[in-house]
Amino acid sequence: MAKVEAKSNAFAKGDLRDVLREMLLIRRFEEKVEERFRAGELPGFLHVAIGEEACAVGVCRALEDGDVIASTHRAHGHTLAKGTHPNELMAELYGKQEGCSHGYGGSMHLYDVERGNLGANAVIGGGLPQITGAALAFKLRGEPRVAVAFFGDGATNIGTFHEALNLAQLWTVPAVFVLEDNKWAESTPESQHSPIRDLSERAKAFGMKALKADGQDVEAVYKTARKALDHARSGEGPVFVHLDTIRFSGHYIGDPQVYRDKDEARKLRETRDPITILQERIGVSEDELAEIDAEVQEIVEASVEFAKNGTDPAPEDALKNIYA
Repeated sequence: MAKVEAKSNAFAKGDLRDVLREMLLIRRFEEKVEERFRAGELPGFLHVAIGEEACAVGVCRALEDGDVIASTHRAHGHTLAKGTHPNELMAELYGKQEGCSHGYGGSMHLYDVERGNLGANAVIGGGLPQITGAALAFKLRGEPRVAVAFFGDGATNIGTFHEALNLAQLWTVPAVFVLEDNKWAESTPESQHSPIRDLSERAKAFGMKALKADGQDVEAVYKTARKALDHARSGEGPVFVHLDTIRFSGHYIGDPQVYRDKDEARKLRETRDPITILQERIGVSEDELAEIDAEVQEIVEASVEFAKNGTDPAPEDALKNIYA
């Protein structure tokens, strides 16, 4: 494998408009997914990450070629940020053979191994041991690659979280564990499932380096992810990255959110939207944003047409890829 050239720990000024566009693409894609799901066109459950776009884009933009990720049941943003084309992702949600998982996975099982996405996982914390194993393989092969796991605050109470982090630190593997802390484990507030308010403290139990960032600030996420990736890639062991973020939507599409103050999400969207934060910081006018928005909405609409015109799986293929 070619030698990895180190990236800067900050975005180049000219990149920030592209970063804004990418976050807006993820936002519009998920809004369209919600619309089509409510119209009865998409099967299964869907979980959107509206409000958390800076986490996916900031981390994935910091990755090098050859690095891999494992995602969660809330995976659309990670999948797009890691390079999967919107057409392939939308086709998967429609259950088509052209989908990134060839119609087998749907929203909670999005795979794109060629682009370094080892898969979304409907099992809470399911990607953590997978990433520890991938990172161990990179270390044993002497490859300058890093494996990254995304997970939520609820996963920090799952056994695989503790097992994976313990072994990762014991073996000093090149892994980065990214906590997207939106303060909700499905419908349970963090204060009711964790005895500590600062979940980065969990890394101390394993002697693991921990870094924190504002998950609504894509530049802060990128800088922190770069530091973590550089540390892991240098052979100094894994890193726990704690991103404070906000889930504007419910746990799943259709969630009545009776557990949450009705005005909370609206107020947070008005003051802590990662897209608005970046737009204002880099001086993109409303007219300029409208131009970018029109561009990404065209891409999203095209992905829906691509998916609808895709190939339905053959019934006899239902038992393929099943192992006992």
